[in-house]
Amino acid sequence: MTWTSLSEATIAVLNTADAEEKAAIARRVYADWIKGNIPNSINQQPPERPSRPKRPELLNPVDIPKRRKAGTDANKIALLHAVAHIELNAIDLAFDIVARFSKDMPDDFVFDWLKVGDDEARHFVLINDLLKNLGSFYGDLPAHDGLWQSATQTRHSLPARLAVVPMVLEARGLDVTPSMIGRFDRLGDTDAANALRVIYDEEISHVATGKRWFSWVADKSGKDGEVYFQTLVRQYFAGKLKRPFNVEAREKAGFFPTWYEELAD
Repeated sequence: MTWTSLSEATIAVLNTADAEEKAAIARRVYADWIKGNIPNSINQQPPERPSRPKRPELLNPVDIPKRRKAGTDANKIALLHAVAHIELNAIDLAFDIVARFSKDMPDDFVFDWLKVGDDEARHFVLINDLLKNLGSFYGDLPAHDGLWQSATQTRHSLPARLAVVPMVLEARGLDVTPSMIGRFDRLGDTDAANALRVIYDEEISHVATGKRWFSWVADKSGKDGEVYFQTLVRQYFAGKLKRPFNVEAREKAGFFPTWYEELAD
């Protein structure tokens, strides 16, 4: 497949409905970009919403059945399905940020977010393969649309998108993933635990990418990054940030407590 512009390539990912095909195209776009095969031209607007498969059914977050902590296959499937849904959304979020905001940004911005999108595509495949091994698949259970609601609310502002998506939502993943890894370790499910370890390590770099580019945008605007972050989160994110924080992982990403503690419950 030949892409005539960066817009065409990134929008192709966003407009792909099938989840496995979306992941495959995402990886192809990243590979073509690093080979220099995609012209860096932003000449189209991305869709307001990415295409999605007919399943899973998307519910209001409060209507999603609560997952139990017992070690049955059904509960493993529920947890892994929730992770797969996050990773599929994360593919679209990474490619949307390039399609929507990369015009007039440095080439490193494009590389960083296409790399994030490639990582998220690999993560989705890892988790979907685990679901298949358990006799399930992505789409087998309902899911919620909260992540894309955050994307919609920040679609007109790069700093708001960076503040809310990588620095709030993905950083939350750093807080909760270690307990999920421990749960699968205790159940003797080494494959799932190791897959989550891969995701956890790479999500630290994703939060770091968000923090780095947020600070770059704030500096270019002459704003204090910490104050600007707190202002945008209060404006675009409903509610308080949840404790406990994984301070060690967040600090590895260059994201320190003075930025977020004031926003916590």
